[in-house]
Amino acid sequence: MAKKEREFDTVNDGSHAIRKFTIGDFLIIFILVILCLTCILPFIHLAAKSVSSNTAVMQKSVVLWPKGFNVDAYKSIFQDGTLVHSFLYSVEVVLIFTALGMITCTCAAYPLSRKRLKGRAFLTVILMIPMYFSAGLIPTYLLYKDLNLLNTMWVLILPLIYSSYNMLIMKNYFQSSIPDSLEEAAFLDGANNFQILFRIVLPLSLPIIATLSLFYAVGRWNSYADNKYYITREGLKMIQYKLYQLVASATEAQTATLSEAIEVTSTPEVLQAACIMFATIPIICVYPFLQKYFVKGVMVGAVKG
Repeated sequence: MAKKEREFDTVNDGSHAIRKFTIGDFLIIFILVILCLTCILPFIHLAAKSVSSNTAVMQKSVVLWPKGFNVDAYKSIFQDGTLVHSFLYSVEVVLIFTALGMITCTCAAYPLSRKRLKGRAFLTVILMIPMYFSAGLIPTYLLYKDLNLLNTMWVLILPLIYSSYNMLIMKNYFQSSIPDSLEEAAFLDGANNFQILFRIVLPLSLPIIATLSLFYAVGRWNSYADNKYYITREGLKMIQYKLYQLVASATEAQTATLSEAIEVTSTPEVLQAACIMFATIPIICVYPFLQKYFVKGVMVGAVKG
């Protein structure tokens, strides 16, 4: 026991700092480094290819550093109005989708987290059913057709704003972090349910709000299957679906075409890399600002309850 205590130093906050690394510690660090590299290196490789010359890319000589620096692929992207329009349109869809998704999730999770709601166990089961069962693609398509949602922006927003998984996480967070005594005190002061929600519950729930907002935004930004099934108009195609179409067409030709007016002189590989970077960088720029809320919200909202 004494030998074990000598392996740690007590720091000011009362915790212990490890003085001696074991083989197990080095093994864990090694595995974590490998996992990090599997995420970082492909991104760096694509970034290098996107600003390298066509010759260097075709010779497979670009690994982690660009060769024959040029930005012709990015110039083609910005010159092409359709791709830029898809990007701005995607941002609009993601913002509306995230806002409506959070409103829907909050309206479902808050009542179900309160013990005073009668029948909340039954209602929770009902609201969790969509996470396990769905009607299927053909009935869903026919339903959207009858509702006149096909070839509209709302077919990408309304069907997915309710998420059983996100609702469950938020419900667990409310149960574990918002004590009933706090609400009882607010009721005694004359507050109603809406005042308690907006003035007490939501201000105390910033971590889970940031976490689920990130879930909604990233999920909508990266998804293109519904865009493929329900949208045929060019002006309503999101950036990820345009990227899918571009990559699919570029694999069949030596010179890819973004639109009828813009002829791309870059090779398919360079163009694909530039388009992937163009579609990925916005999410990468947003994530660092939400990272601390993301980690805290997942730990508190998903573990307890």
